[in-house]
Amino acid sequence: MEPPDAPGGARRAPRLLLLLALLLAAHPGAQAEVHLSVPPLVEVMRGELVTLDCTPLGAHDHYVLEWFITDRSGARRRLASAEMQGSKLQGTVHDAGGRSPPYQLDSRGRLVLAEAQVGDERDYVCVVRAGAAGTAEATARLSVFAKPEATEVSPNRGTLSVMEDSAQQIATCNSQNGNPAPQITWYRDGQRLQVPMEVNSEGYMTSRTVRETSGLLSLSSTLYLRLHKADRDANFHCAAHYSLPSGHHGRLESPPFRLTLHYPTEQVQFWLGSPATTAGWVREGDSVQLLCRGDGSPSPEYLFFRLQDKQEEVLNINLEGNLTLVGVQRGQSGTYGCRVEDYDAAEDAQLSQTLELHVAYLDPLELSASEDLSLPLKSSAAVNCSARGLPSPALRWTKDSVPLGDGPTLSLSSVTFDSAGTYTCEAFTPTVPLLSRTRSFELLVQGSPELKAEETEPEAESSWREGDEATLTCSARGYPEPKLTWSQPGSSSAEPVPGRPGWVSSSLTLRVTSALSQDGVSCEASNPHGSTRHVFHFGTVAPQIPQAGVAVMAVAVSVGLLLLVVAAFYCMRRKGRPGCCRRGEKGTPPPREPELSQSGSERPEQTGLLTGGTFGGARGGSGGFGDEVGEGLAAW
Repeated sequence: MEPPDAPGGARRAPRLLLLLALLLAAHPGAQAEVHLSVPPLVEVMRGELVTLDCTPLGAHDHYVLEWFITDRSGARRRLASAEMQGSKLQGTVHDAGGRSPPYQLDSRGRLVLAEAQVGDERDYVCVVRAGAAGTAEATARLSVFAKPEATEVSPNRGTLSVMEDSAQQIATCNSQNGNPAPQITWYRDGQRLQVPMEVNSEGYMTSRTVRETSGLLSLSSTLYLRLHKADRDANFHCAAHYSLPSGHHGRLESPPFRLTLHYPTEQVQFWLGSPATTAGWVREGDSVQLLCRGDGSPSPEYLFFRLQDKQEEVLNINLEGNLTLVGVQRGQSGTYGCRVEDYDAAEDAQLSQTLELHVAYLDPLELSASEDLSLPLKSSAAVNCSARGLPSPALRWTKDSVPLGDGPTLSLSSVTFDSAGTYTCEAFTPTVPLLSRTRSFELLVQGSPELKAEETEPEAESSWREGDEATLTCSARGYPEPKLTWSQPGSSSAEPVPGRPGWVSSSLTLRVTSALSQDGVSCEASNPHGSTRHVFHFGTVAPQIPQAGVAVMAVAVSVGLLLLVVAAFYCMRRKGRPGCCRRGEKGTPPPREPELSQSGSERPEQTGLLTGGTFGGARGGSGGFGDEVGEGLAAW
């Protein structure tokens, strides 16, 4: 019991505490809360593995974890549950909903989705009940992305007229099997087209999205534009823009395409094709093309005509715009025209063009001289060359391809044999390449022959010997061609000299003799206008050494040298022996005091050795030179 004097407030305090304790016991959630770690958004690519995490924060000895899926109406369906008992979590999958592969729970209570599909895009709710600690739930939204297939475009293959006042269908662009649905944009020459979705006369586009059985989305977009002539060369294409996880984006472009347009002709071009020159000249006999092009589409009809006395002479009508004149002649020079037959063209359009065709020609040349012009030596003449053509040709002269000068007249003054050759007059037209003609004549200079002689040099020092071989050559020129004759037989026939036009030569090979040295050898060149002669002289001819005498002398010298070598060898072998190399007779002076005859001849024994026949006579004396030499020869 409380003391009687206790204040009233002091008495009421224990009661308030007791009431508060009873209220807390009745509401255990007021004592603690359950907090969950769940990612609010999970983004994956189609086909990837997905793991949805749900982790209670704090220490809880016992709780129950459940996973729910929310359908499009907002209703929940339980997929799996797990119960924490002690330190181990026991999980169970209740409803796979026909998913393949089915949902799974790992050891931490996370929801696992193998091979994410577009149908998995839902809200997944994780609920955790922790008894007295309370209950908590969190939602994870799953987004599945799929890259669409390659973008395809189907252009309008027909002929589109630029004369239409409203927009025409250009093409349809398709992007299939993506998620989320892609966006399609259109481009002309690389620039994005800003076209609205509302129908109007200048241009717009329409779109249609289809969900495939796989759950993926396909989008088609059709472009409509009002076309102009400038669009005839334009390149169009479309592109699909798609989304990827983490805010990234991708782009797939279609191949470019062009349109076939119908537009009227506004301008016409008409010109001469090859081989015409810039001045409009063509060569007589060539085939010439007349080319006509209008800027309308499709290609209109082309009418070719020629003006004759201000009247049109129709030559040809075709769709190609080409007319070939085969082998044109000078009479075909004149005014030619081309007209485009386009009935859609504006009334003020210039659809006709004309040009002038000039046919260049050059007639054969005329010379005042015949093909063979014969002139006497040292005479003079003039040759004229005339040419007729259009445009007026120029003339030039050449001799054996060497330029001589320009003009119609060639002057030949004091002609020599060097003046002979081929002279050519060439007519050409500078404004028309490859248009030229030539005419030639051969100049023949008549006169007494001119002679040149050549002979071989002697082998000995500036002198000939009896029997030496010599080759003599005579060359001559003149007209008529000279005849070469020799005073000795055996000459070759006259033949042209290479590299020396007009010259002929003949050669003679002979043995030099004393008689030829006195008389010489002559070569003569002659023609109807005269003759000239050259005599070859050999000077003093030395006699030839007989071959037999030379051979005998050579043998004698060789034998003598051999005997001297044998004697010297023998003496060297007998050195130090008495009587070596001494005469056999008594009283003969020692070898160191040889006796010489007044004529300076050698000792008798040496003379006998050189002359031969002393060997036998020397054998009579003992120890004589003959015996010594004989013994030496035997020992050797």
